[in-house]
Amino acid sequence: MGRIMSKTITIGVTDLSFHRVTASLVVHTLKSMGFEVNRIYSPHQDNFKKLKTAEVDLLSSAWLPSSHGVYKSDVEESVPLIELGLHYEPYALWGVPAYVPVEMVAGVADLLKPDVLAKMKPDIQGINPGAGITRFSIEMMDRYQLSKAGYRFHTGTEEDCFNAFERAVASQEWIVVPLWKPQFLHYKYDIREIKEPKGLLGTVDRAVLLLREDKKTLFSQAQLNILDALRFSNDIIAELDYQVSRENRPLDEVTFQWLQSQGSKES
Repeated sequence: MGRIMSKTITIGVTDLSFHRVTASLVVHTLKSMGFEVNRIYSPHQDNFKKLKTAEVDLLSSAWLPSSHGVYKSDVEESVPLIELGLHYEPYALWGVPAYVPVEMVAGVADLLKPDVLAKMKPDIQGINPGAGITRFSIEMMDRYQLSKAGYRFHTGTEEDCFNAFERAVASQEWIVVPLWKPQFLHYKYDIREIKEPKGLLGTVDRAVLLLREDKKTLFSQAQLNILDALRFSNDIIAELDYQVSRENRPLDEVTFQWLQSQGSKES
């Protein structure tokens, strides 16, 4: 029998480590359906723009409604979208290393205490400008008058953020990290979330796969059901992210082995 010609599909991946991990899990699933899969890595807004212009057919992963809802709405001005699966339930946070005493820093407002100001590193290192945590953090700097108190928020790469945190922990320095779950730092470090009562960090989101409705015909209903049944968790993604980002294991190998281990548990 001749080999059935496989269909090619393009998935847009937000270019951060945990998004790459999640997309890799989706890619294995698509390949198991017989698709050839192209991955295009882009920053948050660019990923959604490419979904809007049909440069990509699918997007992994959209955080809805808080972090990426505004980007999704922009795409839907041109084409309806289908949400598939529940990859995990992400949320943004500000955290401190657990060795910072909770009686000293329990909430964001505590960062203004004179004795905390004397010990806390004034630089708060974020990631790229389009991230939800960046938008939220910039507003927090203003609303809590942290800039006026001497704190400085910086955007940068994800490695800028993570390295700043790891260097501070290595020296047992006090530091604030604008972060989210899932992320590999949570797998290795005890990071205590600090309270943010103004509600500026958004809600717990749903991380989903977005499919352009006009690409739905590429799939059978059974295949759509499989994609919609994909379920991971914050802890799973954080652990796989750590294996890739800090143990330097090959991305697709890590995710394939995890999927294989889940298959063996079910059999």
